[in-house]
Amino acid sequence: MPYTPQEKRQAIARLRRIRGQAEALERAIEAGTECGPLLQQIVAMRGATNGLIAEVMESHLRVTFGRGQAPAKRRAAVDVDGEIDRVMKIFRTYMK
Repeated sequence: MPYTPQEKRQAIARLRRIRGQAEALERAIEAGTECGPLLQQIVAMRGATNGLIAEVMESHLRVTFGRGQAPAKRRAAVDVDGEIDRVMKIFRTYMK
């Protein structure tokens, strides 16, 4: 779940774009648009959805392993932000 006000605004903005894409796709199908352009719209929606998934996952990881804990409880030897960045890089590559 997005926790900060900025994360919530970003998630809502992404959701609104996805909703707009879904509505455009619905109109295209009703209009009898060819398969090629429909598939392009579907892939764009998938990309937007994957972006939202990545944002929510990153927020969750940062709260769970980083910002959400008091500094004294963090393991000093581990660069939590660096580890989260590495995990998210792999995750984003997978989601493409």
